Amino acid sequence: MQTLNVGAGRTDNEYKAAEEQRRADLRADSQSDANFFFWAAGLAAISSGLLPVRLNILLNIGVFDLLDQYGGPLGDIHPLVVYSVVVAAWLVALLGLGFAGRSGHRWAFLAGMLLYGADMVALMVMFSLWAFGVHAFFVFKWFEGQKALKDLNEAGASTP
Repeated sequence: MQTLNVGAGRTDNEYKAAEEQRRADLRADSQSDANFFFWAAGLAAISSGLLPVRLNILLNIGVFDLLDQYGGPLGDIHPLVVYSVVVAAWLVALLGLGFAGRSGHRWAFLAGMLLYGADMVALMVMFSLWAFGVHAFFVFKWFEGQKALKDLNEAGASTP
C-alpha cells in the first residue's frame, strides 16, 4: 500500500523546487531574525549612557540598572571604566551572537535567548516593565530564528 504525499499532483521536479524554495525561505528568515542581535546591540548602546543620547523609558538593560543601583563598591576608583567594560562586553557578546546567527549557528539564538532571559529577570527586579517588553520581543524573534534553523536542518536531513 502506498501513502499519498503532501505534494500529490506535482512532478518530482516541482516538488524538489518547492522544497528548495522552502529551505531558502527558512534560511532568509533565520538571517533576518539574526539581524535583531544588531538592533539589540544598538539599542543597548543607546541605553547605556555612554553615547550623548540616552533613552531609559523603553530601552534598558537590567545588568546596567543593577550595576548603577548596587555596583557602587565596584567602581569607587574608576566608575566609568567599570561601567564601560560591562557595556563593551555586553555589546561584543550581542555582535558576536549576531554574526554567529547570520552564519547559521542555532546555538547563537539559544545563547541570546538565555542572555536576554536572564536580563529580563534583572529588569523585573528593577521594575522596568517597558524594557521587559522590548526584551520579550527580541527573545521571541530569536526563538523564531532558532526554529527556522531547526526546521532547515530537519528539511536538509529528510531530503534524499
